[in-house]
Amino acid sequence: MAHAATHDHHDDHHGAPSNFFVRWCMSTNHKDIGTLYLVFSLLMFFIGGSFAMVIRAELFKPGMQLVQPYFFNEMTTMHALVMIFGAVMPAFVGLGNWMIPLMIGAPDMALPRMNNLSFWILPFAFALLLSTLFLPGGGPAGGWTMYPPLSMQGESLAYVVFAVHLMGISSIMGAINIIATILNMRAPGMDLLKMPVFVWSWLITAFLLIAVMPVLAGAVTMLLTDKYFGTSFFNAAGGGDPVLFQHIFWFFGHPEVYIMILPAFGLVSEIIPTFARKPIFGYKAMVFAIASIAFLSFIVWAHHMFAVGLPLGGEIFFMYATMLIAVPTGVKVFNWVSTMWGGSMTFETPMLFAIAFVILFTIGGFSGLMLALAPADFQYHDSYFVVAHFHYVLVTGAVFAIIAGTYYWLPKWTGHMYSETWGKIHFWNSVVWVNVLFFPQHFLGLAGMPRRIPDYNVAFANFNMISSIGGFLFGASQLIFVGVIVHAVWFSKKKAPDRAWEGAKGLEWTVPSPAPFHTFEVPPVIHDEELAHGHVED
Repeated sequence: MAHAATHDHHDDHHGAPSNFFVRWCMSTNHKDIGTLYLVFSLLMFFIGGSFAMVIRAELFKPGMQLVQPYFFNEMTTMHALVMIFGAVMPAFVGLGNWMIPLMIGAPDMALPRMNNLSFWILPFAFALLLSTLFLPGGGPAGGWTMYPPLSMQGESLAYVVFAVHLMGISSIMGAINIIATILNMRAPGMDLLKMPVFVWSWLITAFLLIAVMPVLAGAVTMLLTDKYFGTSFFNAAGGGDPVLFQHIFWFFGHPEVYIMILPAFGLVSEIIPTFARKPIFGYKAMVFAIASIAFLSFIVWAHHMFAVGLPLGGEIFFMYATMLIAVPTGVKVFNWVSTMWGGSMTFETPMLFAIAFVILFTIGGFSGLMLALAPADFQYHDSYFVVAHFHYVLVTGAVFAIIAGTYYWLPKWTGHMYSETWGKIHFWNSVVWVNVLFFPQHFLGLAGMPRRIPDYNVAFANFNMISSIGGFLFGASQLIFVGVIVHAVWFSKKKAPDRAWEGAKGLEWTVPSPAPFHTFEVPPVIHDEELAHGHVED
């Protein structure tokens, strides 16, 4: 197996190609492609964040200040599309590309050329999407959900639809590659129930991606034919139904939320045992909980639609199904806390972000439970309460986990230790300002402020001002993160040992730091003590 997997690389067997173009544009090496994904996602994080800064600047005080309402709507739409498809998802794919082969003892990803293609589709997709801002009529302004008939306005729909198709193709190819790698290329002795939780979380996420990306493709294609080819899927005047779009969209959209959080669960399940210096509590329960959440994510989509006039039976079903997801999620939170309980904990930057994740993601989970209650949701629906809820899940959840994973594996990637002092400054700035940014939005929503509006009643002024200040300072804090990474890559004098963290277990810590261009050309021999995360004492 190792011989076959490395055969393609006989010409550059000893290291990376010296030619910059060949190395970075034509790479089939999982580490380089992982790096490309991570750099791309960081760039998109700042572009999407700059759109959010426009939103918060406009909402700093009541009245129209800086931008026209239509442009404000473009910013809310583009912020969401760029952050979801450009920042969070590619970051997880990058982490998966980099780490999954190292964690399972594989020499590379199963389909290296497809891996290259799945990355290079993305810059073109986002060039297409972002170009709409400069076209006559402007960019998409129908919200990231692209509900008709609102999304039918403007001239940019075709561009947006084609960009979404490209992103979906990239995601599906990445998912196929991850499944093929995990199922076919594990080192001998690496049973499924010995795999790290991060690998499990990605395996399950990859199946979700393959299941739901075609659903989104179908929904946006129907929008396209409605606008340009005279069909009436969602046009009531032609016998269509705009609510049908919501059903199709959310059948994609709810599993999509879990696509963005399950790999985060996996990351946190690697980091907490390392810094608690004990194996994860209830390994099998963690794996089954991830699988249960993934399964349930397919049968809760209409909880986004309680206000459209669902039949009572439908509302009751979706309410209970949504509340049920809290059970496996609660199992995970319990197991993370139990892993820390009685451990010899130290608080390096990855652990700080992981603990913040557990606490703040749980707040997002509780507000999600509030939204799951159909009668209450009539009050919360389309208010800033919903904005607060999903940003607690996606920022203090997904984004914090990505940052934690970056700090955790940065020594393995670069061969240098980052500045722990600056890492902690980044953490404390992030965790304070993210709460100043999003916590007041709960109160705005409960008081009745609708989402996606450029102007508001003076009664909401104070909380909006606090929220905007938090937003600017949270955004600025992420520049510290870039500084820490740049310093670690080019300027740090402190060499990282192979096992950068004292409590770290797993195959990735058995290879040198920085990880060589080719690893595991001969499959490693698996010892149970190497795999204490996944090893279950029966």
